[in-house]
Amino acid sequence: MSSQQINTTLTDTIEFTAGQKIYDESCKKILSNKMILAWIMKECIWEFKETDVKDIADFYIEGQPDIGNIKVFGGEKIHGLPTEVINENNGKVFYDIRYRTVAPNDNKETTELIINVEAQNKYHVGYPLVKRGSFYASQMLVNQYGVEFDKIDYNKLKKVYSVWICHDAPKKLANSITRYEATEQHIAGYLKEDRQNYDLTSVVMIYLGEATDKSSSPVLNLLNRLLSEKLHAQDKLEMLETEYNIPRTQKLEEELTHMCNLSQGVLQRGFERGIVQGIEQGIEQGIEQGIVQGIEQGILKEKIEMAKKLLTKGMLIEEVAELIEIPTDQLSLLCLNA
Repeated sequence: MSSQQINTTLTDTIEFTAGQKIYDESCKKILSNKMILAWIMKECIWEFKETDVKDIADFYIEGQPDIGNIKVFGGEKIHGLPTEVINENNGKVFYDIRYRTVAPNDNKETTELIINVEAQNKYHVGYPLVKRGSFYASQMLVNQYGVEFDKIDYNKLKKVYSVWICHDAPKKLANSITRYEATEQHIAGYLKEDRQNYDLTSVVMIYLGEATDKSSSPVLNLLNRLLSEKLHAQDKLEMLETEYNIPRTQKLEEELTHMCNLSQGVLQRGFERGIVQGIEQGIEQGIEQGIVQGIEQGILKEKIEMAKKLLTKGMLIEEVAELIEIPTDQLSLLCLNA
């Protein structure tokens, strides 16, 4: 593989990844629509099972959901919540969507909840996703100390939910919803505790299928079509309006059109050019021909050029550094000296 071919493949890969990132951001904005969240909450969060969907959206979701900014520990506070989680590689990981709600409980009073919604487009990530969901929920619970209360007053703990919407699930899981939560088991004697005192973290796994699948679950039918890469924006808008009473706003129409256009572009580049396979084959051929050093130099040069282009388009240097896998401080020096 020639140096020019390697550079072209690398450019395609970075553009593909950047396009996927923008698509993911658009997807999060659409899912943060209060009426869409309300449908998810109605079916997946037991505190809202008897509440009207429109009432959930209008009266129970507090403020505007935060998208991609909220951290868990070690960072600034947004809307009174910690905002950053650090992964095993010391990189920053942000919650997709996070917001507060109040919900009627069995005593007809209100219970405050903190809800996280994640749009996950890869099921096979090397570990069970439900474990990551449990981790996210645990962090939301633990880090209420110092935010929700300053002294040891556990009565002020808010229950947390981490809801995962999985696009790329195996067929055996497709069109299923599972909730994981604490239960009370009496080993000896019988002392019934109020559920709100021990049921403090829940993880909900939503595994999607195809747009054409028909399910008894309204939220699966909604999400399967809403996030389908095969349906046009106008079809989705009509479905939302006629079947789910979700108003056709200009903002929603713009986001859906943007997401559908991005989806088509990302798929076309990904499948037609065989980007990932091309990179792997190129590296193998380079090793066999003894030009590893030349490949590495060419890749670095192309990464720097692509970084400059992305920076001029308004992306933050931290985002660019994460995208092209170069530490932020090194990227700054390389761009200055290139």
